[in-house]
Amino acid sequence: MAGFWYDETAGVWLAEMESTAYAFGLADDGAALRHLHWGGPLPREALPGLLTTATGPMPRHEAQLSLVRERPDEYVPWGGLRFDEPSLKAEFADGTRNVEWRVTGHRITRRGPASTLEVDLADTGYPLRVTLAYRVYDGFDVLERWATLRHSTDNDSADKRGADKHGGAKRDGDSSPVLIRQAHSANWWLPPRGSWRLRYLHGGWSAETQLAQTTLTPGKVVLESRRGITSHQLHPWFTLDPDGAATEEAGELWSGALAWSGSWKLVFETNPGGRTHACGGLNDFDWTYRLDPGDALVLPRFAGLYTTAGFGAASRQWHAWQLACVLGRGDDRPALTAPAWAPPAPAPERPAGPAGPDAPSLRPVLYNSWEATWFDVHEAGQIRLAELAARVGVETFVMDDGWFGERHDDHAGLGDWTVNREKFPRGLAPLIDRVNELGMRFGLWVEPEMVNPDSDLYRAHPDWVYHFAGRTRSQQRNQLVLNLARPDVAEWMFATLDRLLSQNRIEFIKWDMNRSFSEPGWPAQAGDNPERAWTDHVTNLYAVIDALRAAHPGVAFESCASGGGRADLGILRRVEQVWTSDNTDAWDRVKIQEGFTQLYPPQVMMAWVTDSPNFLTRRELPLSFRSDWHESGLMERIDALRQVREFHAALRALPEGERAVLELVSVDGLTVVEAAAALNIRQVTARVRLHRARRALLPAPVRRTVAEGVMS
Repeated sequence: MAGFWYDETAGVWLAEMESTAYAFGLADDGAALRHLHWGGPLPREALPGLLTTATGPMPRHEAQLSLVRERPDEYVPWGGLRFDEPSLKAEFADGTRNVEWRVTGHRITRRGPASTLEVDLADTGYPLRVTLAYRVYDGFDVLERWATLRHSTDNDSADKRGADKHGGAKRDGDSSPVLIRQAHSANWWLPPRGSWRLRYLHGGWSAETQLAQTTLTPGKVVLESRRGITSHQLHPWFTLDPDGAATEEAGELWSGALAWSGSWKLVFETNPGGRTHACGGLNDFDWTYRLDPGDALVLPRFAGLYTTAGFGAASRQWHAWQLACVLGRGDDRPALTAPAWAPPAPAPERPAGPAGPDAPSLRPVLYNSWEATWFDVHEAGQIRLAELAARVGVETFVMDDGWFGERHDDHAGLGDWTVNREKFPRGLAPLIDRVNELGMRFGLWVEPEMVNPDSDLYRAHPDWVYHFAGRTRSQQRNQLVLNLARPDVAEWMFATLDRLLSQNRIEFIKWDMNRSFSEPGWPAQAGDNPERAWTDHVTNLYAVIDALRAAHPGVAFESCASGGGRADLGILRRVEQVWTSDNTDAWDRVKIQEGFTQLYPPQVMMAWVTDSPNFLTRRELPLSFRSDWHESGLMERIDALRQVREFHAALRALPEGERAVLELVSVDGLTVVEAAAALNIRQVTARVRLHRARRALLPAPVRRTVAEGVMS
């Protein structure tokens, strides 16, 4: 059973997980927390010795140099002789810009299969309280970390003397705001090693989640998004392995992933003393968050794991943990502080774990109308498409863009979420009824965070979009971004979508977002912390989706952002799946999906079988290759008899690397050499994986399917 243990005598906390451990302890007489261990199992009796080594005196020559503070503080406030990347930077009303704190207490709680440790710290002279949270789960080696920042007006200061140590008046009870200038969710220290290889995901539109790697050297490497969304360009996930020695099957590595759907930042720093750490959370670019008395800011969760069994084991651990403890759970609701919007009926927090004995279930076979009709949707045409889809075994029929307002192309209509009566004179009911008669569920595309200037919504509320007064409002795809940080916009969004779902039997929502932020101004909040919009937009997005799920529990959600621009552990707590990329070319998808599945389970990965030549790349590929490769995501095979469903289940049970080689070699006659090149692995590795995959599949009850040539 995973859990936490505290040695009160030594002042050390230990997190014990399935096969790994994490430890830190009190240092500097309670003024700091010192990281001790993140790796394999750790005997409890070894903890006091680790703490003595970590907090003991430094040699005199080091103490006189900058190395005096190059020790692994668990969470690093800016100030004093600390020169590493800080975890927290705050500014107080009198101009003081550093933090000095003491540990004031801790709590260990358990809910279902999850245990949580919270450690409280209080500034010694100002009303800032920080709670560091750690969570572990039975059966997993994943450790979640985050921090909560509070403006407290009580009298629980760590300094009880009534005055600060320089004789100034004690400031507990101060009603002045506290400005947070930088706030990371967690700081992860790596053990001393020779060098570190960093693997991460980069890309762009239609080429998301491409694997890249670099060797860390003294200094910093920064990965970030400044776009208001997770982004196509970089992804908040990493692995670090010492000396670049890890392989798919073996080797030590540490991995982390941030659960945030807005602008984010990860910093990898090797200090002059040779120690390396990774920290990150909200991006501090163009950002300040003001805490007034009573306010709290809950930072995003930052999950990490350690393994000795290579990249494949890390991916499988991430996948299993998400399927059991993350997907669609909505149990990380942030503390919303004014002026953010409070949802009317938040869903109750649920214990981590599968929803039922059959969870996680296979996603239904889905058809989306977009590439068949683009904006030219109307009742008769969509009914005809639905009838064709039903004949080939589709289970969810989704109508994409073009059904609302004056939406005939991408120049108008966004924001006017009412049915276009020229295209659907009787509303959506006849189409939905026919879809249901055919045995399918009905789904609908929306893009509620966007608005066209040519729309009734924009004409009524031009102030609802992000903009700077007197400056150009930059359009992308002929649209602007609604300021969801505004409570009135959040209230409108929930009411609009709630009405749409209440009036129509919609069982699936594809939630799109087709551009990044620009001009993130909020003139109505000028001089009143408008920069908080970077954070409040995302927390209100989460709150709206959570409230919709609570009001309409039978509706499934998909996250889309011009492809894979908003895929992360934060959005996955409130959706069932994500759109991986607008690029549906099966050959390009090999690399996109290889990178995507480093962190995310194939179950959440949406993939369509589309025309040949592909609309984007113009590449021609056989239907067998296009369908079978895309089935590695959500099993969207277009097959009238669905003969291969059992094969899909058996195939998904294989490790990702073996499955990938099996598909590449078995479909359309690719050679082992070609498969190895596509997956960037050695030919001998590809041959071994192919052999293991075939051996694993043949005893399954799908032998006849394989023999009949489904995959050959």
